[in-house]
Amino acid sequence: MKLAWILWLASVLPPQSADSLCLSTTVYLEARDQSVRGQQAVAEVALRRRDSGLWGNTVCDVVTARKQFAPTLVSPSTRLGNTEAWAQAVTVALEAENNWSLPAGQRKEIVPGASHFAALNIASPTWRNAYQVATIGDHTFYKVQSLKPRRNS
Repeated sequence: MKLAWILWLASVLPPQSADSLCLSTTVYLEARDQSVRGQQAVAEVALRRRDSGLWGNTVCDVVTARKQFAPTLVSPSTRLGNTEAWAQAVTVALEAENNWSLPAGQRKEIVPGASHFAALNIASPTWRNAYQVATIGDHTFYKVQSLKPRRNS
């Protein structure tokens, strides 16, 4: 299946289902060749960003914000063809959403406070000198800014 089709499908699904699909797609595109722990860390960054509201109010908004995650950095015609990696990404995304739905003190955080990540072998972001939270596989996770959950009005 092509990325463009997945993103279209997310646009017509109910919000919770759309967010699960967008998070699964991001985990697949960003970390399908990484360990489960690395995939969990990628999902955690996206969920932390969603909670902050700085990149949007939904996971789909966050992962499709301009130049932030793979869904906007790769071609819309990119095929997500590795079915085993897709199944793993879906599992990781759903488990991450369940974990993140817990109260903050009860969550299992893989990369506490991380707001960004990069594979430094292929990217050289301007914020690469920020505080490094962890390196998992070929991704380095950073606390570029403190992200606090937005307040509900």
